[in-house]
Amino acid sequence: MCVVTAVAGGERAGCLVGFASQCSIQPPRFAVWLSKANRTYRVARTAQCLTVHLLTRDQRDLAELFGGETGDEVDKFARLDWREGHAGAAVLDGAAAWFVGTVLHRVDGGDHVGHVLDPVQWGGGPGGPLLRLSDAVSIEAGHPVE
Repeated sequence: MCVVTAVAGGERAGCLVGFASQCSIQPPRFAVWLSKANRTYRVARTAQCLTVHLLTRDQRDLAELFGGETGDEVDKFARLDWREGHAGAAVLDGAAAWFVGTVLHRVDGGDHVGHVLDPVQWGGGPGGPLLRLSDAVSIEAGHPVE
């Protein structure tokens, strides 16, 4: 599980993502899939970059915020510390690891759209066991799953 943030058109958004993977070794590439039903997707459609954050199991509160609330109703970023990264990307403070990736391609996969990213900036915070799907399965989605 990871949190993906997007910034475009003066808006910020972020959501909890379960579909994400490295998709190339050389050149390094990573893909994240965003649900067409959520606000993060709407912002990411025109974003130059996305930020992918790995959380530790003790950061379940962040997973609940980004997975259990919708940005259509709540300013998630008002509730936490974050900073600007490459090209104005939103980087959450305290993530176990993070990277900003330039969006190279968008691929319609049905109810989700894949964003292929070229990592351009990265960093990390405190270590620990990473948050897994089994740790987040009880989080009720902030928007209907369609």
